[in-house]
Amino acid sequence: MLEFSDVTVAHAIQLAVAPVFLLSGIGAILVALTNRLARIIDRARVLEERLVSPDVHAGLRDDLKVLSLRAKLISRAITLCTVTALLVCMVIAFLFLSGFLRFDASLPVALSFIAAMSAFFLGLLWFLREIYLATANLRIDPR
Repeated sequence: MLEFSDVTVAHAIQLAVAPVFLLSGIGAILVALTNRLARIIDRARVLEERLVSPDVHAGLRDDLKVLSLRAKLISRAITLCTVTALLVCMVIAFLFLSGFLRFDASLPVALSFIAAMSAFFLGLLWFLREIYLATANLRIDPR
């Protein structure tokens, strides 16, 4: 029968603290990404309402295409950052399981962490692409 000591639990918690802080950072990024997606969707709805009016601008359809592409990029970034959070949760679970069941979790922890950082890297790249697209198509002048 397995015996769990206070030392084992304390050690598992110590190991899991850093990934938990990482999770809170990823959560903040996800909030920013979902807010951007909401703004894109709101803007697209406004443009779509103007599209049904008789005085349709040719540039309106182009703006909607750009917004659609931006929404896809942000959606991919959200997906990748969510995958990152899930992988960090796996790291935390492996750390606790290895502490309780007394097995070497070095390989699964390392692989999960590498996968998490790779997904996070890609998610930030998609985010950067969306920001570039947004600023490249920015028009401040009155129409």
